[in-house]
Amino acid sequence: MKSQDIRSQFLTFFKNKQHDIVPSAPMVLKDDPTLMFVNSGMAPFKEYFLGNAQPKNNRITDSQKCLRVSGKHNDLEEVGYDTYHHTLFEMLGNWSFGDYFKNEAIAWAWELLTEVYGIDKNILYVTVFEGSKEDKLPMDQEAYDLWKSFISEDRILMGNKKDNFWEMGDQGPCGPCSEIHVDIRSAEEKAKVDGKTLVNMDHPQVVEIWNLVFMQYNRKANGSLEVLPQKHIDTGMGFERLCMVLQGVQSNYDTDVFTPIIREIETIANKPYGENEDVDVAIRVISDHVRAVAFSIADGQLPSNTGAGYVIRRILRRAIRYSFTFLDQKEPFIYRLVDVLSKKMGEAFPELKSQKQLIENVIKEEEQSFLRTLDQGLVLLNRIVEESNSDTISGQKAFELYDTFGFPIDLTALILREKGLQLDEAGFQSEMKKQKDRSRAASEMSTEDWIILKEDTVQEFVGYDLLETNVKITRYRKVISKKDGEMYQLVFNLTPFYAEGGGQVGDKGYLEDSHGDVVYILDTKKENNVIIHFTKNLPKDLNGTFKASVDEKQRRRTESNHTATHLLHQALREVLGVHVEQKGSAVHSKYLRFDFSHFSKMTAEELSDVENFVNARIDGKLQLQEQRSIPMQMAIDEGAIALFGEKYGDTVRTVRYGKSMELCGGTHVKNTADIWYFKIISEGAVASGIRRIEAITNDAVKAYYQDHDRAFFEIKGLLNNAQEPVKAIQNLQTENADLKKHIESLLKEKAKNLKGDLKDELTEINGVQFLAKKIDLDASGIKDLSFELGQQYDNLFLLFAAETDGKALLSCYVSKELVASKGLNASSIVRELGKFIQGGGGGQPFFATAGGKNPDGIGQALEAARGYLNS
Repeated sequence: MKSQDIRSQFLTFFKNKQHDIVPSAPMVLKDDPTLMFVNSGMAPFKEYFLGNAQPKNNRITDSQKCLRVSGKHNDLEEVGYDTYHHTLFEMLGNWSFGDYFKNEAIAWAWELLTEVYGIDKNILYVTVFEGSKEDKLPMDQEAYDLWKSFISEDRILMGNKKDNFWEMGDQGPCGPCSEIHVDIRSAEEKAKVDGKTLVNMDHPQVVEIWNLVFMQYNRKANGSLEVLPQKHIDTGMGFERLCMVLQGVQSNYDTDVFTPIIREIETIANKPYGENEDVDVAIRVISDHVRAVAFSIADGQLPSNTGAGYVIRRILRRAIRYSFTFLDQKEPFIYRLVDVLSKKMGEAFPELKSQKQLIENVIKEEEQSFLRTLDQGLVLLNRIVEESNSDTISGQKAFELYDTFGFPIDLTALILREKGLQLDEAGFQSEMKKQKDRSRAASEMSTEDWIILKEDTVQEFVGYDLLETNVKITRYRKVISKKDGEMYQLVFNLTPFYAEGGGQVGDKGYLEDSHGDVVYILDTKKENNVIIHFTKNLPKDLNGTFKASVDEKQRRRTESNHTATHLLHQALREVLGVHVEQKGSAVHSKYLRFDFSHFSKMTAEELSDVENFVNARIDGKLQLQEQRSIPMQMAIDEGAIALFGEKYGDTVRTVRYGKSMELCGGTHVKNTADIWYFKIISEGAVASGIRRIEAITNDAVKAYYQDHDRAFFEIKGLLNNAQEPVKAIQNLQTENADLKKHIESLLKEKAKNLKGDLKDELTEINGVQFLAKKIDLDASGIKDLSFELGQQYDNLFLLFAAETDGKALLSCYVSKELVASKGLNASSIVRELGKFIQGGGGGQPFFATAGGKNPDGIGQALEAARGYLNS
C-alpha cells in the first residue's frame, strides 16, 4: 500500500465517523510562548483543550506536521543512527473535544488497524497506565477492561507514568494513555525473545505506532491534579512507522516516504545505500533533515541566528556536515532533493509545490555559506594544532571554534583522531555547560496558576472600535523571570488592547480605578487564544471596575505602519510582479519591516516606483473597507491574499483599501490619508530569494526630513555656504583624489630611497640576511618594500615596525627557502611578537602583520626578533 493511500484511508475512516478533516497547521507556532514548534498533533488544538475556544465540530481528524528538535521532545541526535526517529514526522490523529471518550477511541483504533489496514492482531501489544502513588492515581481499569474485548490479556501490559501518562507540559491538561505497539520481527526472533519484554525498550522492530490519550485532568503549578469539567480524546499515530508496518519493511527509511529521496542522494553522491554504516547514517540524516528544513521554510520560517530560525539552521547544518564528512560532498547538493520531495508530498502538502523555488534557493545559499565556514574552520583547526604543544587539544579552543564559527565539535574530534591527536572533551563540555547555564538563567521563568475571579467569562476584543473602555479582571497570575523580574498577567472580560500578532507589536497603556490609581500595561500578547496584559503591579481592588486606556499616540503610529505594509505589498506585486509574496513583517510605532520573495536587488528606479505607488494611494484617501467575520473560502474567492505560515480559522477578517485586500487581524487607519507619507529607508537581502524593506510613515517621516534639513545646512555651512553644495563636494573629491596620488608618489619615492639605505644595514646571522628596524612608512609601503628587498636577497628575514596614530604595526617577511629549510614562519612570529605591542595578527608563512595598541613595546619586539636566528 502506498503512503498516499495509507494517509487517505486514515482520514476517510474518521470522516465516516463524523469527524471533520482539517489541514495541517503550520509547524512554527506564533501565539504559544511555551512551544517553538508544533511537536505533537494536539499542539494546534490547545485552545480547545484549555476551553479558550470552541471548535466548529467536536470531532476532528488530520495529518499534522510535527518537529521534535528542541525542548522536552528532542529527537535530533537519534536521527540517522536508528531507523525510526525523525525530526519532522506526520502525526495522524483523531480528536474529541468533550464528545466521545475511551470506549469509542479504543474500538475505532482496533477496527482501523486490524480490519481496515489488516494488521495481524497477534503482532500487536497495548499498554495501560498502571497508576501513580505520587499523584494518587489508580490503575486505568476502564481502559484495561475495554481492551480485553479485543486482545488477549497477556498482550495488555502495564505502563508507568513516564510512558503512559501524557502531559502537555509542566502545567495544563493531561491524562492516562494507552499505547499500541507492533512487533514486526521474524518468527525466529519472536521464538527466542518474547515481544512483551521489548515494548518501550527502544527496539527497532518493536515500536509504538499509536498513542490514545485520555485527557481528563489538569496539572496545576503546584503539581496537583484536578478533574477537567469535560473529557477529551487526543490520539497520535506515527505515519512513517505505520507505513513501515503496512509496507512490510524493517525500517522507516525503507518505505516509499523516504526511498525516492534516498535514491536521489545515491545518484548525486555516487554512494550506495546499505553497504557502509557511516554512509548509511549520513544518507538517513540528509533524507530526514531535508524534509524538516523544506517544510519549515514553506511555513515561513527561514534559517537564522536566533529562535526557531536557529533550530532550522542547526538541522540543515547537521545534514551538510554529514554530507561533507561521509559523502565527500564539497559543493551544495541538498537543495537538489527538494524537487523529489515536492513531487512525493506536494499533493498532500501543496505549500511544498508553491514554495519550491524559494525552498531551493534558501537551502542552496545556506549550504554555500556553511561549506565556506567548514573550509575556514579547517584552517583555524590546523592553526590550533600547529600551535599546540600537546597531543590533547584544548576543549576551550574547540569550543571557541564551535561557538564563534559554527564548526561542529564531532567533526573537530574526527579530524583530530585522523591526526593522531585527542580532544579534551571534558573541557569542551564544561564550556558548553557554562553557555547553556547562562542562556537558561537569562530565560528562566516560573508561572503560577491562574487565580480565577470570574468563572465562565468569554473575552471580547473591542480594540478595532475603542481605545478606552471599562473592564473587569477575570483572572490573573504571577510570572517571575530572570530577565524581567516579578510581573503579573491579567485577563479582562473585554479589552481594547491589541495583542502582538501578524507582525504587529502589542499595545501599551494603563488601567485606572475609581480612585484614580493607575497600573501601567507594559505589553499585550496572546496565548492559546487568550489576550494577556503584562503589568509590574496588581491593582489594589482586583474585583473593581477599571478604565482601560490604550496609548493612543503609539497605536495610531503603529496602525499607520501596518496599513503601509499592505499598500507596500500591493506596490511590490505591481512593480516587480505577482511572484512577490510576503515572507514576514514587523510593525512597530517607529518603523515597519517587510520581507518578501524576489530574486534580485531592487534598482533605484524600482524603489522610487514603489514609493510613488504607495504615496499615490495615501493621496487617494482610500477608506478602510473591513469584513470582520467572513468564511475563509469566500474571502479567498473575493481576492484576499492569505500568507503562508499563518493559521486561519473557518471565518476570517479582511482589510481592503482600494484594490489591496488581505486577510489580517491587525489594526489599521480608517483612511490612507492618515498615513501622511511613506518613505523607504533601506532595501537588502535576508536570504537567497528573500529581500527586506524597512520604511517609515507619518511622524517618523517628518522627523526624518527635519534631520536631513539640519544635516544639509550643517554641510552647507562647512562648505562656506556654497550656492551649489553638490558641485562644491565634487570639487573637494577631485582635489582629494589628486592629493592622494601625489602622496602615493612621494611615499614610493621615499621607499625607494629607504631601500638603498637599508641594504647597508642587513646583518648575516647563521647564513640568514637579517634586519629588524622601525621605519616611517604605512602598511602598504612596508609590504612593497619587503617584497622588493626579497627579490634582491636570498635567505632574507625582515621585521619592520611602524607607529601610526598612537598604534603599533609589525610586519614580518621570511624568504620562502627559509620557511622550508629553517622552519621559520612569519605568521607564528608576528603572533608571538605581537604580545610586546599588546596586539595580535597573522598571515602567511612568508609574510604576516600584527597590530597593537602599545607603541612602547616596539623596541622589545625588534630585539626579540634576533632570537629566532640565534637559537
